[in-house]
Amino acid sequence: MFAVAGAGKTTYILNQLNLESRAIILTYTISNFNNLQDGLLHKFGHYPQNIKVYTYFNFLYQFCYRPFLSYKLKAKGINWKPNPNLYAQNDARYLDSYQRLYSNRIAKLLEEKDVAERVRQRLVKYFDVLFIDEIQDFAGHDFNFLKQLAAAQIQILFVGDFYQHTFDTSRDGSVNKSLHDDYAKYQAQFKSMGITTDSTTLIKSHRCSPSICDFITSQIGIQIGSHRTDQKIVTIVSDEQTAIALYNDVQIVKLFYQEHHKYNCYSKNWGDCKGEDKYNDVCVVLNGKTWSHLQTNKIQELPTQTRNKLYVACSRAKGNLTLVSDQHFKKFKQPV
Repeated sequence: MFAVAGAGKTTYILNQLNLESRAIILTYTISNFNNLQDGLLHKFGHYPQNIKVYTYFNFLYQFCYRPFLSYKLKAKGINWKPNPNLYAQNDARYLDSYQRLYSNRIAKLLEEKDVAERVRQRLVKYFDVLFIDEIQDFAGHDFNFLKQLAAAQIQILFVGDFYQHTFDTSRDGSVNKSLHDDYAKYQAQFKSMGITTDSTTLIKSHRCSPSICDFITSQIGIQIGSHRTDQKIVTIVSDEQTAIALYNDVQIVKLFYQEHHKYNCYSKNWGDCKGEDKYNDVCVVLNGKTWSHLQTNKIQELPTQTRNKLYVACSRAKGNLTLVSDQHFKKFKQPV
């Protein structure tokens, strides 16, 4: 199920849950894991025994690796840095010198040790339905492992927003390097797994007003509609005085391209605010290149990752959206 920002992806999954069906939910980011846990508590008043929520790598390590391979490899946790040796041989492909599994090769390890079928059988034994949220961030060997999971004989629902692909679960050389280059080809990947795709159910945002959605559609080039009818304001700020007032406004979050921690204000980075739904008015701070593209109506020509992160940042706004150049804020930037 392909969605847009603020359409209610997590809510949709929570609405499918009940106290009878045994469900497992996988997600990539800690923030979305917390959202799901909070949603379960709000819906049921407790954490139901029949519903399990995992971050993806916890699922790989605890549910997939340990039952079948821990007695052979005796890994002692996960190394979150990719294996620097692309051509390592034998178990050195998967384990560092401290016996930790390289995160970007755990899925490949499961495939090469031929335990994928046993993982599917384990899923069927303990669960009736599998949900995977933030599907757009699965990459590298992890996306190939999704194909293995998709063959499990249980109900499966993958949910995500292609254009909110701002991070990869992992990378390993050229494996699935071009996976997110083309939306149509990306959809075709799921169809090849025998999965029916839905691009209409979650096509409108509950979070953003029509005016914010129109800006995202026309300027960033990502199609998004709105369930709302009220209009909010999109403002482009160029003068120094207004920019400084925004910087000092503790009610308005400032979303920076990077290094937000170097500014002594209420802030976050573009990509890191994905999955968050707590902001009203939002100020998006544009770096030099993005500001230049905005001035010449060429935002759609930005590198894909930059454009996607900008989409994430702009779509956090429940209220008004303001865009400002980071040139006005550089005097406030701390050296460390």
